[in-house]
Amino acid sequence: MVALKIEEVKPFMAKLLTNTIFDDFILKEMEIQTFTSFYISGQFFESFFSKEELEERGGETFVLWKEVRNIALTVIRGNKTPLSMKIVFQLPKSASEELINSLGGKVRKEDVGGLFMNIRFEKNELHIITGTAIKTFTMDKTLEREWDVWVKKFLNSQNICFLEQ
Repeated sequence: MVALKIEEVKPFMAKLLTNTIFDDFILKEMEIQTFTSFYISGQFFESFFSKEELEERGGETFVLWKEVRNIALTVIRGNKTPLSMKIVFQLPKSASEELINSLGGKVRKEDVGGLFMNIRFEKNELHIITGTAIKTFTMDKTLEREWDVWVKKFLNSQNICFLEQ
């Protein structure tokens, strides 16, 4: 786990809400507090979709950020900054497996519950905290360290300035 403080909040928020760089991340949950709380669980309901629509999704049963981004933008848009915001992203399965495979067998993909990026905004500060969910007990922190490195490289590649805390 690593905690990163985003140095330039407005440019980051613009990238998050109006750019596609986070679109392929799975949205686990989102909560935004403005004049009231807005909460999206990220839970996928297959019964909402037709059989054809589900087939178009390729069997994927999770909510992607690109499907919710405009809702978040609508909630946040305005002259006032939100009181707080929390977004939990999960790295998609294909990207997770790629990272796990790069570790040369140190971790089995079936033992990984997910690689997470928690975005938190409160008191005019924005932080990203990484997290890993491992289904079995292990003292080996290789995956956690590699995920932390991956997130920092991702942010750097998007010109997002941060300080490690």
